[in-house]
Amino acid sequence: MTTLEVRDVDVYYGRVHALRGLSFTVEEGEIVCLLGNNGAGKSTTMNLLSGLVRPKAGSVLWDGMDLAAASPWNIVSAGLIHVPEGRRIFSTMTVHENLLLGGYTVGDQKKVAERLDQVYSLMPRLAERRKQQGGTLSGGEQQMVAIGRALIGGPKLLLLDEPSMGLAPLVVRQVMDIVAAVNAQGTTVLLVEQNARAALKIAHRAYVVETGATTVSGPAADLASDPRVIEAYLGG
Repeated sequence: MTTLEVRDVDVYYGRVHALRGLSFTVEEGEIVCLLGNNGAGKSTTMNLLSGLVRPKAGSVLWDGMDLAAASPWNIVSAGLIHVPEGRRIFSTMTVHENLLLGGYTVGDQKKVAERLDQVYSLMPRLAERRKQQGGTLSGGEQQMVAIGRALIGGPKLLLLDEPSMGLAPLVVRQVMDIVAAVNAQGTTVLLVEQNARAALKIAHRAYVVETGATTVSGPAADLASDPRVIEAYLGG
């Protein structure tokens, strides 16, 4: 079953045509990556899926639910949970408190407790720093908190916007390993990344987004060897 289907979507910011007939799909169980440079429309796509911007044309369907007409909080309740660019954790709250916020829409506190244990098992460093304030963490640790907070909500589709931004190469690998592990445990992932090399290593399929439209798509391994992708995104 197709988990997510975006078809011929146009989005405008005033007179700026940000998405131009954007189309892609995400199947259940996949990691799908959207690649592209700054200004290509990747973050606008994430905001579209989260209900933060509305399409002027086209359709956005999540297992039959029309996301274009849904409120952001109903989208979260339906299982689409967005880890925004820049992490946006609460700097004066502890790691544990930040994680608990991810369970705000979860009515079952036993389920929240179980997911907390799973997050601490997946990312032991967060367990070590559970009483530490978010603002004192490294960039990689803050990214782990942001991902962990989303996992507490029980996502069916995890939306990750530039999780490697500003991180050292070793930390990027650690974060990507966490994303792959989350997927292996059954969560579908849509990953927006400028770091094409890191993203293509863990993704099943990928799309290149340029000026608000998908221009190249296919299995991640194929894109990693595509001369157009190599020249534009892999430094070759």
